[in-house]
Amino acid sequence: MIKLIKKTLLCASALTLMIATGVASAAPLSGFVYTANERDASISEIALETGQVRTFKAPIVAHNVQITPDGAFLLAVGMTAEGHEKEGAHDAHGMQKMEPVNDEGKLMIFDVRNLDKPVASLPAGKHPAHVVTDREGQRAFVTSSEENAITVLDLARRKVIGKIDTGASPHGLRPSPDGKELYVANIGDDSVLVVNTTTLKVVARIPVGKAPAQVGFTPDGRQVYVSLSGENKVAIIDVATRQVIGKVDVGRSPIQVYATSDGKTMYVANQGSEKAWDDKVSVIDIASRKVIAAVTTGPGAHGVVVDSSGKTAFVTNIDAGTVSAIDTNTQQVTSTFKVGAGPNGISYRRK
Repeated sequence: MIKLIKKTLLCASALTLMIATGVASAAPLSGFVYTANERDASISEIALETGQVRTFKAPIVAHNVQITPDGAFLLAVGMTAEGHEKEGAHDAHGMQKMEPVNDEGKLMIFDVRNLDKPVASLPAGKHPAHVVTDREGQRAFVTSSEENAITVLDLARRKVIGKIDTGASPHGLRPSPDGKELYVANIGDDSVLVVNTTTLKVVARIPVGKAPAQVGFTPDGRQVYVSLSGENKVAIIDVATRQVIGKVDVGRSPIQVYATSDGKTMYVANQGSEKAWDDKVSVIDIASRKVIAAVTTGPGAHGVVVDSSGKTAFVTNIDAGTVSAIDTNTQQVTSTFKVGAGPNGISYRRK
């Protein structure tokens, strides 16, 4: 009997130690995460320290969100509910079209202190997909996939100041770390466009592979990873030569990609399709260009962002209606947050 009690206490102590170690190994969460929820036309805010999730109805069916560099405003792009319904058989990235969509999309500007109502609504071209800003937060760049163009907006004056012609169906885009160039994934013509952010001129067009959906820079700006949703691969561009120098096999229909701030790993969200969702995030070791982990998050893994510390990656899971937090040290999911329906784009704001 005494031996049994000792054994029970020993097991209980081991269990307590295991749980405590698991909690301690997870990086503490700080800041806020925002998601664009397409299925119920909403935007969700996750307060990471408390785990509280607030979801707000949006005036548009937001596809993507982006925090401004100063953290003061949240930008959201999408179509009106009527325009989104007309979109009909478009998939999440405009790869299949039943009919042209002529409705003007919108860029909504929200004060992060009050997400109930936007402080401004600006035209963003036909079928806006993604939005980013320049380093100063003075201009916004929106891919207008139905126009084959980038809409350029002055955020201070709150007006459209230009259009840049692209390839077919531009989708994801990101500025280089030094802010001098913009790389744009043209999902409809298998290329990545390079735009000078000062002159707003196209300076290069790089063939990359089938159906590129998004781009992600390494922190040193030397390489760009491109998700090839039609190949189940990620292409790697050498920025100096503007050539593809390799490809990495990942999951099905990779969409968004994002690097950790230390430049060691690149996270790739594999969405799959509505008929067969993927639920994995591929973790690529940048030095070796090899997948070192496949993290299960939820069906329809789509958007990905890494926090400012580089310790946690956040992933939207479209069909699950959740956001998963991945510890970038252990490659384990440490938290799951329920957000609005069909979360797509995602952005992080430090506290």
